[in-house]
Amino acid sequence: MNFKTFLGLAVISCTVIPALSACSTNPATGRQQFAALMSPTQEDQVGSEEHPNIIAQYGEYNNARVQTYVRQVGARVTQNTERPDVQYKFYVIDSPIVNAFALPGGYIYISRGLLAVAQNEAELAAVLGHEAGHITGRHSAERYSRGVVTSLGTNILAAALDSSGVSQALGIGSDLYLKSYSRSQENEADTLGIRYLAQSGYSPDAMAGFLQALQNESAFAQLENGQQGGNSVSYFSTHPATADRIAKTASEVAAVQGRGNETGRDAYLNAIDGITYGESPAHGVIRGTEFIHPDIGFKFAVPSGFKLVNQPAQVIATSADGAAVIFDLAARTANQDAMGYLRTTWLKGEAVSGAENISVNGMNAATAAFAGSINNVPMTIRVVAIEFAPQRFARFQIGIPNNASAALVDGLKRTTHSFARLGESEKASFKPFVLRVVSAAPGDTVASLAAGFPYDKYNAERFRMLNGLGANDPVVAGARYKIIRAQ
Repeated sequence: MNFKTFLGLAVISCTVIPALSACSTNPATGRQQFAALMSPTQEDQVGSEEHPNIIAQYGEYNNARVQTYVRQVGARVTQNTERPDVQYKFYVIDSPIVNAFALPGGYIYISRGLLAVAQNEAELAAVLGHEAGHITGRHSAERYSRGVVTSLGTNILAAALDSSGVSQALGIGSDLYLKSYSRSQENEADTLGIRYLAQSGYSPDAMAGFLQALQNESAFAQLENGQQGGNSVSYFSTHPATADRIAKTASEVAAVQGRGNETGRDAYLNAIDGITYGESPAHGVIRGTEFIHPDIGFKFAVPSGFKLVNQPAQVIATSADGAAVIFDLAARTANQDAMGYLRTTWLKGEAVSGAENISVNGMNAATAAFAGSINNVPMTIRVVAIEFAPQRFARFQIGIPNNASAALVDGLKRTTHSFARLGESEKASFKPFVLRVVSAAPGDTVASLAAGFPYDKYNAERFRMLNGLGANDPVVAGARYKIIRAQ
């Protein structure tokens, strides 16, 4: 085929497929790029179709003041981009994960978890400018077009130009923007973000400052989770921060002409004061070994020593010995009982020996076990379906190592039987953690300001991370700091 692969990307010659008008000059970057298989109109279509899926998955953060503030900053930093055809739209998603991403068509998302980590308005603008850079750089269209050529080959692609084959292939889903960008695309987005910062009056130093804030957050996540290497699931998962990228960013910032100097720290702190920190009742929260979902109204507990992870569609608990618990909710049709669901829907009619009806805190349930594996490790897999609500089953999938101790097996059994509905008073009594902004009084220290944090450990380290303080930086009387409190 008349193309080659470089660093995993198809490098397309502008003369390979003349019928495609293969390459065009991007007005933002000045370079020729192959993005012919996703036109600007199709970018708009992809964005508008995928936007509801993003909101359904993460939820839009229910704080009109914060949403308005982010949209004002976004409008300012994108007012002079090279693509006036794009209508930029900004959303704060209800996620504690430190992340931001963009969809084709001008959709830009930032998590409230990232808002907690950024230090000022200019750093927020740096994030939004970087994401706008991916859109003006047409990086999604470029990646998609190269991917189609790599998959189909140029001859097949050329033959399909007059058919519906290429347009049908645009059913790409949200996977497009969740995958990492290439190194060159990240560098381009940084360059454009710095340009937009300077043009809108913000200090371009904020780009490097934001990268440092992310490094601090990543290091803290490793400390908190006991990781010895690699970045935690965060902004860096989709925006890799290599040493040369950071050095390049610093070099570009130093060369900016007519640079602005606005940081907007006080305005930023005023805007984020009171935001939810960590998990929210809308998505369920982890408290020690317990998972609690006040909005839906249930809770359960896992054995001591298990690590709980709350994902958008499921909750996962794992232990060092390989045992695992996966919990989720599934649709229940009218009058469908747990045993019928387990046999005919969940396990799809496969022969399962030893299935039995049980009761879990007054709710009818069914369970079965069979031989299986997790990560190629042989295990006993136990599944449990609980009649939680007229339209919902609660489901546990439990991986039990073949050499599991009696204590572990008993603990996993207690996990299933700990599942319970929350009473109205329990729902009402639950309060999320919030971020507050305070002014340090004379005599305040890192230890004194972190003393009220609602965590068992690493409170001083969390305080330093949230406030951009180094290991030896002191608290300054009169300065404003972020703290975390139970609401």
